[in-house]
Amino acid sequence: MDYPLLIAIFPQVLLDGIVLGFMYALIALGYTMVYGVLEFINFAHSEIFIAGAFVGAEILLGLRFLGVLGSLSPFLVLALLLLAGMAASGFLAVTVERVAYRPLRAAPRLVPLISAIGVSFFLQDAIRLFESLWNNSFNLVYPTMDQFNHRFQLTRTLDVPVKSVVVIAAALLMLWALRLIVNRTKVGTAMRAVAEDQGTASLMGINVNRIISLTFFIGGAMGGAAGVLFGVQYSLINPYTGFIPGLKAFTAAVLGGIGNIPGAMMGGLVLGLLEAFAASYLSLLTGGAFGAEYKDIFAFSILILILIFRPQGLLGEIVKERA
Repeated sequence: MDYPLLIAIFPQVLLDGIVLGFMYALIALGYTMVYGVLEFINFAHSEIFIAGAFVGAEILLGLRFLGVLGSLSPFLVLALLLLAGMAASGFLAVTVERVAYRPLRAAPRLVPLISAIGVSFFLQDAIRLFESLWNNSFNLVYPTMDQFNHRFQLTRTLDVPVKSVVVIAAALLMLWALRLIVNRTKVGTAMRAVAEDQGTASLMGINVNRIISLTFFIGGAMGGAAGVLFGVQYSLINPYTGFIPGLKAFTAAVLGGIGNIPGAMMGGLVLGLLEAFAASYLSLLTGGAFGAEYKDIFAFSILILILIFRPQGLLGEIVKERA
């Protein structure tokens, strides 16, 4: 076993795992926000996430077509992409809630779950249809911004791309802002009240439907931001790209304690690090018997183990039903 190589690549693997973990954390927030208020899993969130990525790609392609992409500050362009992706995904999430979930709110829990799966398939094909008509292709490559591809070589084996630093900084900023909104604002107080008891919250003058729509908007906006950052970081997207990251983000939300915002961040980081280390070290540790293609086994094995031994997650609490 090549121990010097294992040690040498450790910093780069750690960086890749942190970037991937923050990506999962941002997506997981959509699941966490909705579950925290409605105790409902929005399985269409994967497509809401990738819709934000497509909006960002279309804006970049438009700027390149106009010939102004190279003359604008990349950070200004990224801010524009994030705002547009967040707005588009947020409004898409609100529309999905209004059309597919709200009429089923009083139905048994399995019914809206089936509706969510149906919406997921519908959005996949809707994005594919639109992109096929608009671009004659539904596989898009994010136009590159040269400044983001610049690398800082800190050590012989550690290159830090600017875009990785940007992804981490943007993710931390949005996670902090969401935490602030939920815990320090009247809107956040209303969200927590609706999550606690919708009937009592309504009697206290809170517009429950509006708060639920706002919750979907914020969760969708976080997914849209993650979609833009995903496109900037990994370049290639298609209508089905969101499925696996969305599934892993759901795993991260469960791992951290679904309904718990710090838990979503922690779960995303743990899962991203495990996946990065598995992808890089499995082949080295097993002499080539297992490779990076087995990294997904870790994500879903963790989900099974968590559901068996600690279903409330790492930071979740066991909540007893009230009579």
